Amino acid sequence: MALVLSPEPPLGDWLRALDIQIAKSASFFEAKPVILDLGLVVPEEDGLAELVPALAARGVRLVGIEGADESWDATRDWDWPQTFSGGRAIGPVEVPEQELPQPPAATSHTLLVEEPVRSGQSISHPDGDVVVMGSVASGSEVSAGGSIHVYGTLRGRALAGIGGNGDARILCRRMNAELIAIDGFYMTAEDMPADRVGRSVQAKLDGESLVLLPLD
Repeated sequence: MALVLSPEPPLGDWLRALDIQIAKSASFFEAKPVILDLGLVVPEEDGLAELVPALAARGVRLVGIEGADESWDATRDWDWPQTFSGGRAIGPVEVPEQELPQPPAATSHTLLVEEPVRSGQSISHPDGDVVVMGSVASGSEVSAGGSIHVYGTLRGRALAGIGGNGDARILCRRMNAELIAIDGFYMTAEDMPADRVGRSVQAKLDGESLVLLPLD
C-alpha cells in the first residue's frame, strides 16, 4: 500500500500546505512509499522542475511517478524511480477442471499490548486484533489484520484490516490520530469531523468511506 500525492497548481502553494502537514506530523512520510501523480499539472507548470528535489528534501520517498514523461523539459533532470522492465508476455494458460483443496480456516489471535506505544514504535499484527491498554503516541503506528482497540488516547497512526478485512474497526477512548485506515481507506487528522476529535469514537467503513461514530 502506497500513499499518493497529487500536486495542484500553483505548486508553491501546494508545497507550503505540505509543509504544514509535515509540521503537524513530522514522521507522516517516514518509511512510507509514495506515488507522485501529476495528472493535475501541465508540462510547462511553474516550479515543476524543482518539485521532485523539493519532495526529496522533505523526506518523501517516491516509488513511482505517474502522469508525467521523462521527455518533458522540466522533468529531464529528475531522479526517476526505477520501474520494472524486461518482462515477456506469456501465451494462453489452460486451467485444468478439477476441484482445488480448500485452505484450513484461519485462526484469529488477539495481541495485547499492556504498555503505551511510544513515539517511533511500530506494532504490526496481521493475524488478528490489537488491544492497547494505554495510549498510542504521535509518531507511532499500530497495524492489525483485524480491529484495533485503544483504551487511552490515539495520537499516532492506526491501520486496521490490513489483509483486506473491511469489517475491521478502530475504537479508542480519545481520538487525536494523525491517520487512521481500514482496508486501505484512510482519513487524516484534517479530514476528521471536529465534533469527533478528542472524543470516544469507533471508526468503520461505510461503503468506501470511513465514518466516525461516538461511543459515549
